[in-house]
Amino acid sequence: MIGNPPFPVVTAGSASRAESAVVTKTPSIFSVDVEDWFHILGLTSSPKMDAWSRLPSRVERNFRLLLDIFSHKNVQVTCFFLGWIAKRYPHLVQEAVKRGHEIASHGYSHRLVYEMSRQQFADDVSHARKLLEDTAGTPVCGYRCPGFSVDERTPWFFEELARAGYQYDSSVFPATREHGGMRGAPAIPHTVKQSTGRIIEFPITVAEVGLRPFCFFGGGYLRVFPYWLIRTMARRVLKAGLPVVFYVHPREVDPTQPRLSMSIRRRFKSYVNLAKTETKIRRILDDFPVTTFQQFRTGCGARWKLDEAS
Repeated sequence: MIGNPPFPVVTAGSASRAESAVVTKTPSIFSVDVEDWFHILGLTSSPKMDAWSRLPSRVERNFRLLLDIFSHKNVQVTCFFLGWIAKRYPHLVQEAVKRGHEIASHGYSHRLVYEMSRQQFADDVSHARKLLEDTAGTPVCGYRCPGFSVDERTPWFFEELARAGYQYDSSVFPATREHGGMRGAPAIPHTVKQSTGRIIEFPITVAEVGLRPFCFFGGGYLRVFPYWLIRTMARRVLKAGLPVVFYVHPREVDPTQPRLSMSIRRRFKSYVNLAKTETKIRRILDDFPVTTFQQFRTGCGARWKLDEAS
């Protein structure tokens, strides 16, 4: 299970008005969950896996756009590839490697963890890791589960990740959310020790507004909030000495993508401000130094003693 040691809290009022002048040596981490437009979770209209190959794909165009942005800004990021995408488009994995990006795993079948049995999860993450390593020709150390769906219903999560050979994870969402979410979980990088090995956890970044933690830095949160607020909150997190974990999906730079049937509320969350995401990504990369999870681990991990022996 995930422990809950003391950790610094980043609050909305913790920074001075001179925050624009804050200089930090802590890099942020930028990541992409590489999946397609029809991989939105938790909908009755979401296509089943056996139908995916018959749907018009947008991932190649959208992911190449992101790769070009990263090349233009001269940054390397972590690409959490869905195994199904890697099998169907191996050249995208290889192109990301060629451009210096880290390849990590998003599982194979894009299922919520708490909807899988322990054995199904173990098979999924093991299959995805082997496929990605064979495709990329590089080690795959990291994992992120679909929908940040690790929670109290999956106490075997870290044990099975370590058994499958992963070294770090970025799946814990330390706040309440529609699926998954573990409010009160440690909000800093930390090591989770299991009988099968150790997993370094990089939780999704949150900042407290009042007494409630909010995410501003990825997915629908990044799209809905204005950039000035994202930048302000990121600077406050960095001032506290913590990295900001940014994350996007290729579909989020595609305003003309097909739409799935869903409620008005969910439609807003899934499709709001798609035309503004590319500009926000470019501004993030201008305003904050970013790196990969693996580079952060080797360069900054000693601060949290992440790689100390059990």
